[in-house]
Amino acid sequence: MADLWTAVILGVVEGLTEFLPVSSTGHLIVAGHLLQATGEKMACFEVFIQLGAILAVVALYWRKFIGLIPTKGFSPAAYHGFEGVRGIALLILTTLPALVIGYFAHRLIKTYLFGPATVAWALALGGIAILVAERYKPESSAQDVGEMTYWQAFLIGLFQCISMWPGVSRAAATIIGGLLCGLDRKSATEYSFLAAVPVMIAATSYDFIKTWKLLEASDFAFFAVGFIVSFLTAAAAVKTFITLVQRWSLAPYAYYRIAIAPLIYWSLP
Repeated sequence: MADLWTAVILGVVEGLTEFLPVSSTGHLIVAGHLLQATGEKMACFEVFIQLGAILAVVALYWRKFIGLIPTKGFSPAAYHGFEGVRGIALLILTTLPALVIGYFAHRLIKTYLFGPATVAWALALGGIAILVAERYKPESSAQDVGEMTYWQAFLIGLFQCISMWPGVSRAAATIIGGLLCGLDRKSATEYSFLAAVPVMIAATSYDFIKTWKLLEASDFAFFAVGFIVSFLTAAAAVKTFITLVQRWSLAPYAYYRIAIAPLIYWSLP
């Protein structure tokens, strides 16, 4: 394994980009090439530090996740907003499409879409999609995640499937989906955070189970450092991002994606 500074750098990259609409997977692929940190074991490391970023959201939004405990029975009608069985149902509807498509297309995605060139194209097209969504989004019908309908949750889940193309960004896909489905920018962003937890735990657990046998005891420190750095950086990024989206549009992130796409395409093999 590479030295601990590589773990720190990749942990920062993962934490900063996982919940922003700029693609953490795309940035990790690029960072891995630049640091010459590639191979099956490094792929396992990248999966592991994603878990660190996921736990940051759980820690920040623990009250909402505790609120999903069904204390009034198992009928969605007994609950209001993002709580209990109703909240669980919203997350299931958003998560299910990605689980189904991911299960059948996992090998094809890993084989053909993980590379700097495909990431560059995804970054550019995703940036354009953000600008289009900001310009043509309908008037908001939900100013809080608790006001979402089941249909909106399912449509956001369909948008989330697009993020299986590395470079698209799961956050970008779900936020765009939320905006186009009638959520305001803050609600779309917050739901993107919450919806990330089940689908990312499922995806990362699947990948980690397949690759953990490659690890040795000497890898523990490297993995631990990356995990902790990713957790702390993601927590700071989430708190900052949710504040910024209430003041400004997502256009700066779109322009950033479009600007770096050609740099990635032409500078990396």
